[in-house]
Amino acid sequence: MLNKTFEPAQTEKRLYDLWESRKAFSAQPGSDRQPFTIMIPPPNVTGTLHMGHALTMTLQDTLIRWKRMQGFDTLWQPGTDHAGIATQMVVERAVGAEGSSRQAMGREAFVERVWKWKEESGGGITRQLRRLGASLDWPRERFTMDEGLSRSVREVFVSLFRDGLIYRDRRLVNWDPVFRSAISDLEVESKDVAGNLWYIRYPVDGLDDVTITVATTRPETMLGDTAVAVHPEDERYTALIGRFVRLPLTGRLIPIVADEHSDPEKGSGAVKITPAHDFNDFEVGRRHALPMLSILDDQARVILDEIDAELTAQDGLADPAFVRSLSGLPREEARKAIVAKLEETGWLEKIEPHRHQVPHAERGGAVIEPRLTTQWYCDAGKLAGPAMEAVTSGKTEFVPKQWENTFFAWMRDIQPWCISRQLWWGHRIPAWYGPDEHVFVAHDEAEAQKLATQHYGEAQPLRQDEDVLDTWFSSALWPFSTLGWPEQTPELNRYYPTDVLVTGFDIIFFWVARMMMMGQHFMKDVPFRHVFIHGLVRDEHGQKMSKSKGNGIDPLELIDDYGADAMRFTICALTGIGRDVKLGRKRVEDYRAFMTKLWNAARFCEMNGVAPQPGFDPHAVRSPLGRWIIAEAETAVIEATNALQAYRFDEYAQSAYRFVWNRFCDWFLEFAKPVFTSDNADEAAEIRAVAAHVLGMILRLLQPVVPFITDTLWHEFGFGEEGSLINAPWPLPAQPLEAQDAQRECDHIIRLITEIRTVRSEMNIPPSLLAPVLFKDASAETMDRVNRWADSVRRMARISEITTLEGEIPKGAAQMIVDEATLILPLEGLIDLSVEKARLTKDLAKAEDEVSKTDKKLGNENFVSRAKPEIVQEMRERLEVQQGECTRLRAALARIG
Repeated sequence: MLNKTFEPAQTEKRLYDLWESRKAFSAQPGSDRQPFTIMIPPPNVTGTLHMGHALTMTLQDTLIRWKRMQGFDTLWQPGTDHAGIATQMVVERAVGAEGSSRQAMGREAFVERVWKWKEESGGGITRQLRRLGASLDWPRERFTMDEGLSRSVREVFVSLFRDGLIYRDRRLVNWDPVFRSAISDLEVESKDVAGNLWYIRYPVDGLDDVTITVATTRPETMLGDTAVAVHPEDERYTALIGRFVRLPLTGRLIPIVADEHSDPEKGSGAVKITPAHDFNDFEVGRRHALPMLSILDDQARVILDEIDAELTAQDGLADPAFVRSLSGLPREEARKAIVAKLEETGWLEKIEPHRHQVPHAERGGAVIEPRLTTQWYCDAGKLAGPAMEAVTSGKTEFVPKQWENTFFAWMRDIQPWCISRQLWWGHRIPAWYGPDEHVFVAHDEAEAQKLATQHYGEAQPLRQDEDVLDTWFSSALWPFSTLGWPEQTPELNRYYPTDVLVTGFDIIFFWVARMMMMGQHFMKDVPFRHVFIHGLVRDEHGQKMSKSKGNGIDPLELIDDYGADAMRFTICALTGIGRDVKLGRKRVEDYRAFMTKLWNAARFCEMNGVAPQPGFDPHAVRSPLGRWIIAEAETAVIEATNALQAYRFDEYAQSAYRFVWNRFCDWFLEFAKPVFTSDNADEAAEIRAVAAHVLGMILRLLQPVVPFITDTLWHEFGFGEEGSLINAPWPLPAQPLEAQDAQRECDHIIRLITEIRTVRSEMNIPPSLLAPVLFKDASAETMDRVNRWADSVRRMARISEITTLEGEIPKGAAQMIVDEATLILPLEGLIDLSVEKARLTKDLAKAEDEVSKTDKKLGNENFVSRAKPEIVQEMRERLEVQQGECTRLRAALARIG
C-alpha cells in the first residue's frame, strides 16, 4: 500500500544510486539503435549548482530521458571544465591563507597543489547534478585537462599553427592587473561608475595662446598620448588638422589627426589618443600609424621606460622631475597627482561629474586595464566562414531562429581571438623558444628539440612558453575531444555530430560559435544539428537574480524543501521559446501540489483495486467513460511528443498537467467512483483496467521531467521492478473503437456539470444546498444522455433533480446554454437575488475601473518608453486578466437578467 504522502528525501538518492549502479544512463555503442547525443556544457570544476545550471540541466535531462524511452541509444556526455582563472583564484586564496603565494611556491609545486585540490574538493557540482536527477553517462565523465583532452588540445594548436591560423601578435587585450593576465571578454563585467570628465588644455605648437581642449575620464594615461583626434567635419578644428600640440607635463609633440572616432557632440569634440591603453584609440593609432607607448606595467603601476628619453624641459611646459616622481605609482594615485599638477600649472580647464561604464574582472573585481602585449592569437575570421555557412545552409539550426541573427552579427565582425593567458593552471602552450627567440611549435619537447636541431644545425637549449591557453580553447573542442579525437574511435564515428546543444544566449559567441568553427575545421561537419537557446532564470518579478539584490534562489534548497521533481517540473512549465524564466518559491510550491495530486490519484486507484491487467487491449473497451479517457490520453501523448520535438518544454509540461489534473483526476476518477462500487462487476473490472492502463501512460508521459515520483509509482503498482521506468517505452497513441462518440458524450456531460458549477460559484450558492436543474428545448438524444449520467450529474453538480420544462422560464432563475438546450437553475429560496445582483454590479464596476487605469498607463507612450520591458509586459498580462474578469462578471449578470 502506498504511503499517505510521497517523501522525496527518502527516495531520490536511493533511486538515483540504483539507476547509476545498473548503468541505466549508459550509451550502448554496440547496439543497432539510432544514436542521440547531447554534450553537457561543462560546468567549472570550482562551481556549485545555481539556478542557471538547474534550468539547462533539467531541459537536457528531459530530452535525453524522452529519447531513451523512444528507443534511441542516448549519450549525454558529462564532464567539467578546468576553469583556468577561477580555479587558480580558489587555490591562490587557500595558499595565501597559509601565509604563502604561488610565486613563492614556484610553478611546478603550485600546479601540483591545484591538481590535489581538484582531486579532493573539485567537482562538487557533479554530485549536485545527481541530486537534480541528471541522467548523465558518468563512466564517460571527462575533464578538460585529462590526458586525452590535453592531447586533442596540443594537436589542434600545432595543426592551426602550421596552417597559419595561430600566430603571435602585439595587440591590446583585457588585462587583469591583480592576476596579471589577459582575460576574455566573457570574464569582463562593465559596471556603471560615478566618475569625472577632466577637460585638459593642450597648447598648439607654433600658435601663441592657442590651445585645444580634450575631455578624458583617465587623465593618468595622458603620459602615453600620441595624438589628438578631431572629427574631419568639425569646423572648430578644421584649420588645426595636421598641426601639433605639446603634451603638458612632458612637452612631447603629438599630431592633431582627423578621425571619425571623435564625436563632435561629446565633451569638447576633441579626444586624446592613447593607443596602448584604449581599444578605440588602438584602432585610431593603427589607422594613422601612431606610436603606441605603454605607461602602465602588468600591475597597473606607472612605468616610464618608453617615454623617459623625452623628459627634457621645453619652454617651461615639461616637468621631468614631477613625471619621474610618478614612476611606480598605482594608476589611481598617479591620476590624483597628475590632476593636481595640471590644476597647479593651469592646464586643467574644468571637471565635470560623469557616470560611465568601467570594465571590471568578473572574478576578483579588479578594474580591467587595456594593455598592449604580445600574445598568441587564432585567426577566427578564417574559421568563421564555414561555421556561418553551416547555419545559412541549415546544417545547424538555432531554436528560436532569431538567435541566428545574433550569431551572424558577431561572426561577421569577428576579431582575432587572443588564446594565451598569463596563468599557471591550464593547458600550457606547446611552443618552445631558442636562444634567438625563434619559436618552435610541437606536440612535445622532444619534437620541438628535433625542429630546433634542424633549424640551428645543432642542439640548442629551449624554454617553453610560460603562458597557458584560454579555457574556451579547450572547451571549443568538447564535442569531439570527449569522444577520443584525434583517434578515430567508434564513439567518434557514432556520436558525432551531436543532435542538440542546450545552452543560454550569453555564450553563443564564446562557446557555441567556437565549437562550430573547430568542428567544421577538424571534423568537416557541424558539432550539433540544433542549438536550443533558453532564456535566463529571473525572480518572480522578472528581475535578474543577484547576490547584491538578495533575490537569488539556491536550487539545492528548493530540492530539500519541495523535492527535485517539483523543481524540475516548474522549470519545464516556465521555459517557453524566446522568453526568460520567472521563478519564485511560490511557483515551485504550486507545482509540488501537482506531485501531490498525482500521488493521491494513484492512492485512490490502489484503494479501489486498480492494478495492471496483462494483455489489456484498449481497442476492446466498450464503456463510453473508458473509451473517452483513453482517447484523451492519446491526445495528451500526441501533444507532449510534438512539444518535445519542437523544444516547447512549457507546452509539454502543460499538456501533461492538463490531462493528469483535469481529465484524469477531476473527471475520470470522479466519474469512476460509483462504477468502482457498483453491482455491475464487468463494467467495474473494465474501468479498473482502463484506470491502470492510463495511469501507466501517465507515468511514462511524465518520467522525463519527474523521474523520481513516477518510478516509485511504477514499481509500487507492479508495472515493473524498481528503477525500470527509465527504460520503459514512450507511450504511443492507441485510438480505441468509437472514441469520437464517447468523447462527444463525456465532453457534453463535463460541459453541463461545469456550467452548473460556474453558476453556483458566481451566485454564492452554498455547497450544502442542492438545487433542481430544468432543461428547456433539449433534444431526446440530450435527455437520454443526461439520464444515463444522472447520478454523476446530481453528485458532481450538487443537483437535487433533473426535469424538463415545457412552459415559461420562472423568474429569478439563472440560465445556461449547452448546445441546443437551455439549462435553468431556479434561485428562489437559495439566495437573495437582489443582494447578489448588487454584489456582481459592484464587482464589475471595480474591475472596469482597474482595466481603465491599466489601459491608460499602457497608452501613455512616455511611460512605456521609460519603464523596464518586464514591467510593461507584466502590466499587459495583468490587463488581460482584468479584462477576462470583466467578461466573467458581465456574463454572470446576464445569466440572471
